[in-house]
Amino acid sequence: MDLFEEIVKLRRAGRRAALATIVHTNGSIPSYESSRMLVREDGSIAGTIGGGCVEADVWAAAKEVMQNESPRKMVFNLNNDATYDNGLICGGTLEVFVEPILPQPMLYLFGGGHVSMAVAKAASAAGFAVGVVDDREAFANTERFPMALEVHTSYEEAFARLHPNAATYLLIVTRGHKEDMRVLAWAVRTEARYVGMIGSKRKVLSVYKALESEGYKPEEFERVFAPMGLEIGALSPEEIAVSIVAELIAVRRNAQSAAHKKLNYESRPALTER
Repeated sequence: MDLFEEIVKLRRAGRRAALATIVHTNGSIPSYESSRMLVREDGSIAGTIGGGCVEADVWAAAKEVMQNESPRKMVFNLNNDATYDNGLICGGTLEVFVEPILPQPMLYLFGGGHVSMAVAKAASAAGFAVGVVDDREAFANTERFPMALEVHTSYEEAFARLHPNAATYLLIVTRGHKEDMRVLAWAVRTEARYVGMIGSKRKVLSVYKALESEGYKPEEFERVFAPMGLEIGALSPEEIAVSIVAELIAVRRNAQSAAHKKLNYESRPALTER
């Protein structure tokens, strides 16, 4: 199997993996420099770096590398150490570099207004692929969003065609409560990594309450970032876009600051807040 072709397939499918490569050797080892092993999210592997306990240790580290999304270097001394007694007493040393293989994050903007245009520009510059969904063709088109890989002019069509995964980010920036509620009802039951909705606390809580009356459970909204965006005092569409994309990056990089803007659902009685 060509590991690099497999990596391309995994990234296109929105799946993570980790690639382990022997980057340095000294003395006798059970493999050779540049040997590679690919570890997928489900734990399956392709390729090898020699087998035995070394490979088992690297496999375990690869799972952590995927979870933390940060690389790691490992050094093994095989100098007759009984720890490596599965045919690996070779008397050598090897260094293994384990790096995460991550899909390009995909951002879908539900709503094609001024804020979405500004977010699309900033997010694209930050490495996100962009898709736009709006039921108005005048707002969802490649003239307004030249960076968009996908443009959908029907919410229902988008719901049917999109399959959000751990590399998908959903932003709800529609023109009204009705559309916001419609998109959120779909979004919270997907596997998207990020679901965010623009609006005041009052608006957000009223949308939650309306969906709860339709059978949604309060805990389904706990992972929603709303009002979305880091608090930087943003006013203009461009400033709001910076705050939103900063939050997307924080979530993507597992930064601690990413959780602070989630609305405490226990505060829902405060519907007078704006």
